[in-house]
Amino acid sequence: MRLDTKTIKPIHYLRYLNAARGGGIESQALSFSTAKVSGMPEALDCLVLASDLQGVAPSWREGGANVLLGIQLAEELLTLADAGAIPPPERTGVVLAGDLYSAPAGDTRGATGDVRDVWLAFSESFRWAVGVAGNHDLFGTAKERQRVEELPNVDILHGAIVERDGLTMGGVSYIVGNPKKAGRCEESEFFAALDLVLEAEPDVVVLHEGPTGDRGQRGSVAVRQAIEAMPPSLVVCGHRHWDEPTANIGASQIVNVDARVLLLTR
Repeated sequence: MRLDTKTIKPIHYLRYLNAARGGGIESQALSFSTAKVSGMPEALDCLVLASDLQGVAPSWREGGANVLLGIQLAEELLTLADAGAIPPPERTGVVLAGDLYSAPAGDTRGATGDVRDVWLAFSESFRWAVGVAGNHDLFGTAKERQRVEELPNVDILHGAIVERDGLTMGGVSYIVGNPKKAGRCEESEFFAALDLVLEAEPDVVVLHEGPTGDRGQRGSVAVRQAIEAMPPSLVVCGHRHWDEPTANIGASQIVNVDARVLLLTR
């Protein structure tokens, strides 16, 4: 798959609350953009890409109470689909690149917690949801995580490949770091998982920790070196925000969706 960067167009914004630097909370806007992409499977009309949805937003289903931003994103996409602004959910796949948790009041930077409800929200309403866990994502107990992973239309990947509607996708969860801390794994484990994914030559690679780009786009130099040697793929990542969301590395195209939503259409 390859998106035409000239077709990226903002279409919508969703207000949410997020922890402000220095303390307190602030209102921010989650941007929704569309872009045309080649290689979309016939069974799909849209791929939703998102990552680092670290905030809370009021939900009409919960009587105005705050919910995780990812849950409200699922609701907002359904509203846009009902209005005919985007394709219907039954023909929409969702790719999540991790870090879907926020403190309940949205007032703590870097909070870590349970993101199962976000995955369930997309599972209940969309064709499928595939992606990775970020370094701030937990899934409850081992049995609770297993129940999410056993949903027929959900795949949370770490060194694994799945096929959905003829689209092959591989992913590596977490970031490199001290494995005693949540959401981190040894460098050797991370790159062994990445090697397994890249050897399969999937259409889409999903990472939380992505590569460096070329225009001050921060990331991992080692991940970039691995991608430079791989066959063409669309790489979806987050973790570090890029003002410019795309980059070309080797034969691959990188799409950074940290704190943004990108809807790919045929």
